[in-house]
Amino acid sequence: MHSWISISLGDPRPLYLQVIEQVKRRVAVGDLPPGTELPSIRELAAGLKVSVITVKRAYLELEREGVIATRQGKGSVVAEKPGLQSSIQESELRDHLKQAASLGLLLGKSKTELQKRIAEVYEQIQKDEK
Repeated sequence: MHSWISISLGDPRPLYLQVIEQVKRRVAVGDLPPGTELPSIRELAAGLKVSVITVKRAYLELEREGVIATRQGKGSVVAEKPGLQSSIQESELRDHLKQAASLGLLLGKSKTELQKRIAEVYEQIQKDEK
């Protein structure tokens, strides 16, 4: 079950944040629909070769954000929360656009130029998918 999560020691972000990001991404794309059982904390920690504390911290944060629900003795599941998938999608898109806009500003690009570049990339992706 944990093969859909991969941890990179070369990634400067803490391991628990990598777990959080990947669970959210899988929920966003529909790979983990509401009600899907997640591996136990111990099982996932062993599979990823990380500490139980790392996975526990990720699960606690995911629960705090309403992405998962944990029931004592029953384990954790993807929360059955209306709009969860679209909410995560919007948040992820906003984060990526913010990074792109910040880089554009750093490089001295105008708002118009950034909009043009995004449109060009969007159109290229559409062409590539056909």
